[in-house]
Amino acid sequence: MNINISATDYDKTSKEIRTELSLLEKSVHGKNDFVITDYEFTFGWYFYVVSINLDIIKKFAEQMGQDYNKLKGKTMEKKFLSWLTYKLNQKKLKIKLAIKEEMESSKFGIF
Repeated sequence: MNINISATDYDKTSKEIRTELSLLEKSVHGKNDFVITDYEFTFGWYFYVVSINLDIIKKFAEQMGQDYNKLKGKTMEKKFLSWLTYKLNQKKLKIKLAIKEEMESSKFGIF
């Protein structure tokens, strides 16, 4: 799963994302299951991508059980994005997250 990140502070947001995903990895006994790319800086925002192995998302969903199903979103990926957004918003970061594949298909009018 690839998540587009837009943030005003790359160092702070990438550190918080790394922390949350590392905790997630530990909880599901994963290792090296995510990558944070370098950024592009435009108009005062840092744009970068976080790639996450779907296996840890599946394990996380199983671990959470019914609570995972209560998260906002229709798909497993959207529910995970809701969870990660919630966790990062608790840190008071100026950040926006979106599933990369959805952004690319919608810009060409494919739904």
